[in-house]
Amino acid sequence: MSNRVVQGRMVTPEKLAELVEGESVLEAESIADADRDCPDCGGDVISVGYMPSVTEFVTGYKCQDCDWSDDDRGD
Repeated sequence: MSNRVVQGRMVTPEKLAELVEGESVLEAESIADADRDCPDCGGDVISVGYMPSVTEFVTGYKCQDCDWSDDDRGD
């Protein structure tokens, strides 16, 4: 499935990546189920792989029900 509903809005993979990253991304892969629950509200979490720059690939995670998001950068 390419588009998903996030917080009541239909989003594309690119838009989901932008929600996680906070700015535009170069490219995004398909949205997938993350098989985990949101630590804030317990809602379903989805994931998207994307490239914020030409030298970086990130997997971002976003709750479908609240504002929580994270990525795999290991900050």
